[in-house]
Amino acid sequence: MTNVLSIGRDKRTRAAASADRRARAARPPWQEPPSALGQTAKGLTLSGAVAIVLVPMWIIVVTSFSTPGAINRAGGMVIWPDGLTLEAYREMLDNPTVVTALVVSLAITGIGTLVSMVVSVLCAYGLSRSGSLGHRFILLLLIITMFVGGGLIPTFLVVTGLGGYDQWWALILPSAVSVFNILVLRAFYSGTSSELIDAARMDGAGDWRILWSVVLPTSRAVTAVIALFYGVGYWNSFFNVMIYMPTDSQKWPLQYVLLTYVDRGNGLPGSVNAGFGSTHAQTAPLSLQMAVVVLTLVPLVMVYPFVQKHLRTGVLTGAIKG
Repeated sequence: MTNVLSIGRDKRTRAAASADRRARAARPPWQEPPSALGQTAKGLTLSGAVAIVLVPMWIIVVTSFSTPGAINRAGGMVIWPDGLTLEAYREMLDNPTVVTALVVSLAITGIGTLVSMVVSVLCAYGLSRSGSLGHRFILLLLIITMFVGGGLIPTFLVVTGLGGYDQWWALILPSAVSVFNILVLRAFYSGTSSELIDAARMDGAGDWRILWSVVLPTSRAVTAVIALFYGVGYWNSFFNVMIYMPTDSQKWPLQYVLLTYVDRGNGLPGSVNAGFGSTHAQTAPLSLQMAVVVLTLVPLVMVYPFVQKHLRTGVLTGAIKG
């Protein structure tokens, strides 16, 4: 009897092992548990990617705090801190053009992101409703503009013809709407639970109420990501400044000041020295350049952690039960 039971257990064990092998063979390779070699390779790859991002930022920050002597000893960019000073930041913030450029960049980014999000959200919500008037024709026109554009010269003629040359709105309205972002929002809004929308309509809510109280709260993830895209675009924008207001330095955003001073090697607009050098003897030109670079990075570094949590998952997950 004992032998019979033992033989039965052996058969079941072999059958289970065979079924497990068949299941493993049916699974794709990426579902297999990682091996020690794979984990090591993944860790080294991620460490290398982090180093590629952080090491240049570390060098820029350290150089911006370095003294002229430390920069001379390093022969340029400084890797290890040696003789740190705040003189570059003092000189940068004493320059009225840099302070004005920072305020201009913050204003353009804030107002531009707000305008772009309002237009994109309203357009995407209208296109996501199958019963809206002419939504298919409008959607087709938007898609066509992704592949066929008027070009730089017609755009310049239209903006200047409307009085946009040397005007603030020329830095926002010509690039206020991205069709790609509208399509992303539309795709997400189209997937909003019909049960939630039907329940809101039964309670007497109209389209404005549904958009504000149902669609937007359940779409915080994609809304935050699109707002981040718009905000980064406005913050990094300098091309419109080159076209529509290239002469008045008091209207330049921070990125154009960065382009003029760091990339082209000119002196800071409005500084006492017209040349490449700094106005303070104790400040190295290279450290002043890196200080301007750091100033352009700080707002994005501060805002990104608040948006990053929305990049993984949406709020709608698990909202509908049953």
